[in-house]
Amino acid sequence: MNELLSDTARETLLQPLLENGWAMVEGRDAISKTFVFDDFTQAFAWMTRAALWSEKWNHHPEWSNVYKTVNVSLTTHDVGGISALDAKLARKMDSL
Repeated sequence: MNELLSDTARETLLQPLLENGWAMVEGRDAISKTFVFDDFTQAFAWMTRAALWSEKWNHHPEWSNVYKTVNVSLTTHDVGGISALDAKLARKMDSL
């Protein structure tokens, strides 16, 4: 079952993400990152790969795409904030 990250888990799971370009979202318990690609096709292909993992894990990002830029926010709505699943999906997105 998903649950909010403890303070210890936040330090362990979120710190590497924050060092890799993710940021805390002001005013809510979420993380965000902007991914910039060479063109729209690369951005859309990345979104497709990320969508497959999101569906597999039943955890879907808040995201938007304009041309070669994809803005992503991750939070777990059913627990009201960041869970381990957000960190897992963020790591996967970084690896894609």
